Amino acid sequence: METDFEILEEATMARGDRGRQDDNGFDGGANHVRLGPKDSLVGKLTIAGDLHVQGSVEGELSASGDIQVDAPANIKATLEGRNVTIEGQVQGNVNARRRLTLSGSGALNGDVRVSRLSVEDGATLNGNVSMQAAPPEESENNEGPSEAEAVVVAEGEHQG
Repeated sequence: METDFEILEEATMARGDRGRQDDNGFDGGANHVRLGPKDSLVGKLTIAGDLHVQGSVEGELSASGDIQVDAPANIKATLEGRNVTIEGQVQGNVNARRRLTLSGSGALNGDVRVSRLSVEDGATLNGNVSMQAAPPEESENNEGPSEAEAVVVAEGEHQG
């Protein structure tokens, strides 16, 4: 009888962990990689899922999902992801298939290729910006500009 209870308890715990959300709203259903504030990465990281960076990175980061760079992070790398949110310091080019968000504490020095761009007051963006329509599999409602109105290029510096 005691053995049956232990097996049931393990199965319930495993099922509960799969659907769990952490404090930052990431759900447990997909692959999520987190580099903490004391973590550092030198090289190339390609993941199928979301990436949350709080530490330091030199090289290349590529995610099939979203990339979030927190305020304590220091990045010297190229970034490629679906939605990219920058609250920390990034030196390198960014390719956001849907949206790039620079929060008030974020600083980006590099060229940007995006479908949508949001720069909050206080954020810094130094580089060239190229805007284009999101690929059909990436667009949120398959809505967006047509191919004819897809490319807008801006050069210069923005400080909010």
